[in-house]
Amino acid sequence: MQASETEDEEFAVAVDAELAGGRLDAVLAKALPAFSRNRIKDLILAGSAAINGETASEPKTRVKLGDALLLTAPPPEDPDPEPENIPLHILYEDDELIVINKPVGMVVHPAPGSAHGTLVNALLYHCKGSLPGINGVKRPGIVHRLDKDTSGVMVAAKTERAMAHLAAQFADHGRTGPLHRAYIAFAWGLTEQARGTVDAPLGRDQNNRQKQTVRRDGREAITHYAVEARFGGDGWDITRLRCELETGRTHQIRVHMAHIGHPLVADPLYAPGYATKPNRLPDGLKQIVQSLGRQALHAAELGFEHPVTGEEMFFGAPLPPDLEAFSEALEPFDKAFHRT
Repeated sequence: MQASETEDEEFAVAVDAELAGGRLDAVLAKALPAFSRNRIKDLILAGSAAINGETASEPKTRVKLGDALLLTAPPPEDPDPEPENIPLHILYEDDELIVINKPVGMVVHPAPGSAHGTLVNALLYHCKGSLPGINGVKRPGIVHRLDKDTSGVMVAAKTERAMAHLAAQFADHGRTGPLHRAYIAFAWGLTEQARGTVDAPLGRDQNNRQKQTVRRDGREAITHYAVEARFGGDGWDITRLRCELETGRTHQIRVHMAHIGHPLVADPLYAPGYATKPNRLPDGLKQIVQSLGRQALHAAELGFEHPVTGEEMFFGAPLPPDLEAFSEALEPFDKAFHRT
């Protein structure tokens, strides 16, 4: 449910007289011999090719003299992940699953440029060989993901039956079952409503493939939010929100809150227009926000049905130290919002 943590590579091709008139897949294969034609076809079908800045998703599209082609592709995959002795904050564990409180900065599974120090590396060591083959070699046991810089509760499967059962619950998004996910977020500004729902489909941003954006042709994405507290001072306002997911798309809360004009505090990807906003904060708050270095978002609660016993399980994780310090520093500026 989330995208790679690393940057894709871009390959530009200018269509000359020799290439003009050819099919897009054939032209790219000829100009970029490092890629097989089948690989190029797959990338085109995935929306990773563009002609003159416009996405081209048909391999048979004919190119013209002077066209500027761009192919975006992930770097080569790293070797299979290795077990690494990395401490884990374990909230619960049995023979079927493990629930952990993921720290800020930990990548969930290996990717090009992040081959070591991931949650998968840690789980492979901790679970002593029980994970390989469960949900594939690269993501053994991983049922869902959190962004590298989002902290909080995650569950991983230790058996095939647990993987299948948990995956079905996440695919259902809790609509007919007990799956529950709640996040704490700190956003710029004051929301107009105390409670609200953002129902806006999400897809890859064609101008920046590291970002998601609201798109009419995107995948369904629904976020419910409720105001927990409002803070403010001279020239600034911040809202503490509780967000519950009805779907689980890449960067969903971050994109949805930015979409309604309330990007998350310190979000480097979706709040570029707020880079100077901390300058309006009192000195203590300003220093905390500038030192966060990541979006102010925490996966606070996770509930699900145990895949074997059928028991409804619930886990919570308190704010990590950086967000706890931020929350405490905001308290003197509480705008006495009436919580309902």
